[in-house]
Amino acid sequence: MSTIYRTEEGGRAVRQRYDALLDRWPVPHEPRTLSTQLGDTFAVVSGPVDAPPVVALQGSGGTAAHWLPDIATLAGSLRVYAVDAPGEPGRTVEARPPLGSAAYAEWLDDVLDALELPRAAFLGTSLGGWWALDHALRRPERVAALALVNPAGIGRRRVAPLLKFAGYRLFGGWGRRRSLAMVANGSPAGPEQREVGEFTLATFEHFKPRLEAVPEFPVERLHELVMPVQAHFGARDVLLDQRDAAAKLRQALPDADVRLAEDAGHFLPGWAAAVAEFLGGRS
Repeated sequence: MSTIYRTEEGGRAVRQRYDALLDRWPVPHEPRTLSTQLGDTFAVVSGPVDAPPVVALQGSGGTAAHWLPDIATLAGSLRVYAVDAPGEPGRTVEARPPLGSAAYAEWLDDVLDALELPRAAFLGTSLGGWWALDHALRRPERVAALALVNPAGIGRRRVAPLLKFAGYRLFGGWGRRRSLAMVANGSPAGPEQREVGEFTLATFEHFKPRLEAVPEFPVERLHELVMPVQAHFGARDVLLDQRDAAAKLRQALPDADVRLAEDAGHFLPGWAAAVAEFLGGRS
């Protein structure tokens, strides 16, 4: 049977480290396993029961643990459902339907149904932002608002760094650290960010990332978004041309709250308080 890990032993190592991080979740929380058509989906639920619901989606190679640096801020005023995506590390089914298909929107329909949420706001970062956008365009009636943090699928994908990453893979641990430093691109990191970064390095030692190109949303499609949108972009993102992304989103949605941080890379700091305020009055 195919697997998203290079070896079974490596998969166990990633899951053990993941569980150790979840044990240090800084706010009261409940782990949930949700039944979907794709298979079991794992989620960590935090925040006041009566607060506005938000489904949080991480990017490629990410898990719910990647929200650790920001969950205390988010869960102060939001009911946050941090979901492990299919085909990514964590404890959700390893299925990887094509990104251009309706499968992920149908999966998120099942997630909302399992959580007994007719609709919710969505928070997505990187590839998680693509999933959030895709669902918002396919199921606008189920998306109360969108908060995006360096989302994929809007700005042009940068090819040169991917070639460098492929070369760095030949140099083992040093290469992985160099790749992570490139992606961070000078973004400040506190203890929790560094811990999550170390987990990411350990994950990619064993994890096989998707090779499929992420489909881009043209301006005409983005114009179809009918819900409130807040988006945060890092101008120094080495993976995606986020200046291009910010310009496209402003063109498509003149009323959207679009923010471009000139000194930030793909790991964008300082967005959580603004997102919590933006989503706090929506349900």
